[in-house]
Amino acid sequence: MSATLVVAPEVRSALAGGRPVVALETTLVTHGFPHPDGFELARILEQEVRLHGALPATVGVLDGALRVGLTDAELFGLAETKGVAKLGPSNLGAHLASGLAGSTTVGATLIAAHAAGIRVFATGGIGGVHRGDAFDVSADLLALSRHPVAVVCSGAKAVLDLARTREALESLGVPVLGFATDEFPAFYSRHSGLAVDARLDSPADLAAAVAAHFSLGTGAGVVVANPIPTAEELPAELYEAAIAAALATAAARGIAGRDVTPFLLEELRVRTGGKSLVANRALLVSNAALAAQLAVALAAAGPAPSERA
Repeated sequence: MSATLVVAPEVRSALAGGRPVVALETTLVTHGFPHPDGFELARILEQEVRLHGALPATVGVLDGALRVGLTDAELFGLAETKGVAKLGPSNLGAHLASGLAGSTTVGATLIAAHAAGIRVFATGGIGGVHRGDAFDVSADLLALSRHPVAVVCSGAKAVLDLARTREALESLGVPVLGFATDEFPAFYSRHSGLAVDARLDSPADLAAAVAAHFSLGTGAGVVVANPIPTAEELPAELYEAAIAAALATAAARGIAGRDVTPFLLEELRVRTGGKSLVANRALLVSNAALAAQLAVALAAAGPAPSERA
């Protein structure tokens, strides 16, 4: 194991014993929600994973190491640190060398999860192809094509071009499995009109499909599309109008690169009167619960043939 990867003893023990583990990211703590809401939500997600029978392994960067399984104190310290870098695959290595603290995006968390041997990861929404620029593509997509981890999410972030993101996943060989849905969710909405590759209606059936994909040895991950709970779904006219206004503001201010998503999320919070945060929180908790159930089912089935020694 690399010296830059530090797996918490509890997580290492669970993985060695074949017990279910779910990875969680930390960008939501430092960039997705205001402090201390991000920290409290991270703890709620960990509790949700435990409630459904799996061990949470929250990922972050501290003291020059990519840590898999943060303590409450480490997580709180990360949440309180001002100016924490948002780390993806391209800037992760240099930041580790700097020794500074950092939070992990979907792409960076995938790297950590795969390196540690974790097969399931829960998040809100993956990155993808940005609206208006087909060449502005999140590193999350390429990371998904390189790391065989099942990412439970509510589709891609709503500010993205969902149709192009869906096409990119297909091109990269990343299957999209819908949990009790025929459609790729639109984050704040359960519907996008875009089809999933297969629909599975139980954690056991979902685990069988995920395990079958892993057994192929393609090296690609899996997107498990879990729609936002019906009660917290936002009306399309509300979030689409807010997104359009937020995108226009970002363009006018010259916001670019890794700063775009945090800026848009804050704009959406303001323009929806906080409703976007309530919806985001609800889908994160739902995804953590499903990820734990999937991890439990995968652990019960044992390793895929390609994962056996």
